[in-house]
Amino acid sequence: MKHVFHKVMALAMVFVVLLSTMSYTVDMHYCGDTLMDSAIFNTVKTCGMDMESPLKEDCSVTKKNCCNDEQVVLDNQDELQFHVDKISFEQQVFIASFVYSYINRFEGFDKNTSSFKDYTPPLVIKQIFKLDETYLI
Repeated sequence: MKHVFHKVMALAMVFVVLLSTMSYTVDMHYCGDTLMDSAIFNTVKTCGMDMESPLKEDCSVTKKNCCNDEQVVLDNQDELQFHVDKISFEQQVFIASFVYSYINRFEGFDKNTSSFKDYTPPLVIKQIFKLDETYLI
């Protein structure tokens, strides 16, 4: 159960990082004040009421277009990259001491040493556990 939970949480974290680092563009088409269509990653379908630009020869009066297209851009997060040139001196000291202590942590464990090999066990004169026994009646 624990193994499955770890896999599910790892997959959820992958999606969180993926969704937070992607850029999104949402296109919306308004006809008047009502939203007619919205789309993510592609263009919107218009309602067909867009006005053509009038030719200057035909008419000198222009009408206001009732349709409006809006585009909302959600930028990605760029702060996930680690810049080595912006590390302070205290952080460099911490990283160096951490690496040094981690490397030296396992030094000397190659040979199997026992600390009790040179000492003999004490002689048993009395069975001490028998002296401390109590019996309930």
